[in-house]
Amino acid sequence: MNIKKLKTLGDLKEAKYKSKSIKDELRDNLVEKLRKKEDTFEGVHGYENTVIPELERAILSRHNINLLGLRGQAKTRLARLMLNLLDEYIPIIKGSEINDDPFNPISRYATVLINEKKDATPISWLHRSERFAEKLATPDVTVADIIGDVDPIKAANLKLSYADDRVIHYGMIPRANRCIFVINELPDLQARIQVALFNILQEGDIQIRGFKLRLPLDIQFLFTANPEDYTNRGSIVTPLKDRIGSQILTHYPTDIETARAITEQEAKLVESQKKSVLVPDLARDLLEQIVFEARDNDFIDTKSGVSARLSITALENLLSTAERRALITGDKITMVRLSDFVGVIPSVTGKVELVYEGEQEGAAVVAYNLIGEAVKSLFVEFFPKVEKLKKQEEESPYDDIISWFFNQSDGFELLDDLRDKEYKSLLNSISPLDDLLGEYQPNLSQQDSYFVKEFVLWALVEFKQLSKQRFTEGIQFKDPYGSFISGI
Repeated sequence: MNIKKLKTLGDLKEAKYKSKSIKDELRDNLVEKLRKKEDTFEGVHGYENTVIPELERAILSRHNINLLGLRGQAKTRLARLMLNLLDEYIPIIKGSEINDDPFNPISRYATVLINEKKDATPISWLHRSERFAEKLATPDVTVADIIGDVDPIKAANLKLSYADDRVIHYGMIPRANRCIFVINELPDLQARIQVALFNILQEGDIQIRGFKLRLPLDIQFLFTANPEDYTNRGSIVTPLKDRIGSQILTHYPTDIETARAITEQEAKLVESQKKSVLVPDLARDLLEQIVFEARDNDFIDTKSGVSARLSITALENLLSTAERRALITGDKITMVRLSDFVGVIPSVTGKVELVYEGEQEGAAVVAYNLIGEAVKSLFVEFFPKVEKLKKQEEESPYDDIISWFFNQSDGFELLDDLRDKEYKSLLNSISPLDDLLGEYQPNLSQQDSYFVKEFVLWALVEFKQLSKQRFTEGIQFKDPYGSFISGI
């Protein structure tokens, strides 16, 4: 159908166009996608067997939907992707403020126009990209904002009484007729506003300053809410909650592979960074593990959630840290180092809410410790577990490395701004590291081996086999007991 040729209500009738409600649109297009085995919510990872099937069932049931979950769980993204399930274009009465359906007009303007011009009534076409409205619920939102208000200037100009519906200035919801309307953080909305929403869902009428107007709006409502808000800032009033057809629980990624896929998809990296900064797989896994550690950390308020945006901004900062060093040293290509992870601390401190004990420790200290915890968690996947207590005669795969540090009375320093050549030379000087990698990671590429070597050193610190001190220009590794013995 060439919609550009259809310019009047008569043209629509001649083309035998059939209008449908937005919920039927979503349902019919979803049915078609499921039959063709197409992705319904492309680009959303980790929800394939949980959230997406529930969301599809809700759409098939033609329900209004509430997505309940912590921050950074793709709730708004899912809502925006629902646009892809709408028809590409729909006809509306030309000039209508509330997207009147030519076959089912609901506003005074549209009904009068159709009565006057009949089949000659002009129409225009609305693209699906324009059929999305979003409002963040805050305590200062008013009925006038989202539903409408009486416009005294319009009443005076048209010489109408306030009892006439033409004096109403429509708010966001009526203007979103035949659209997807998203209200983020629904519990933050005042109870009286929620009751007004309930009237729209239940009765199909709007009430403005005692003026009751029958306006059967055709809207797909999608609400989002954070479980924390139910107790801290507000709640969803029971009558409204009862009218929301499906409540769907969202969640964070459950494994590193899924988390990596999300981060790599969403991170906004400059093309020159991708070419000049090499990132080992272990570094990407470590970045995600930091987020997993944060979600279980005693110093962080887990009820508030740790957003997936943490790892996204952390990856951007990580590459920028390595890029900055390369620009300073003149290296054209560099590789991410474990010491570069200090550069992701600002991404962590800005994304987590600390409990009282965490505030006492300090946000930067908590973030730095998360890096160590992540190293400790991943280490056992690549190397033998470090036994804290062992008999004197028992040998450990790490004895040679620890002995090497015991003989370095001045410690071993890795400066932040070392050129790649110097950095590699220093790590190569610790010969026991080559033996360890040769035995337990024989297939490791030469390129990735330097990151893994530094990874081993950090892990031995976490397992109390070495000590590490951060200073202004870099990091120093030492035998934990060497300085004590030499001072006796």
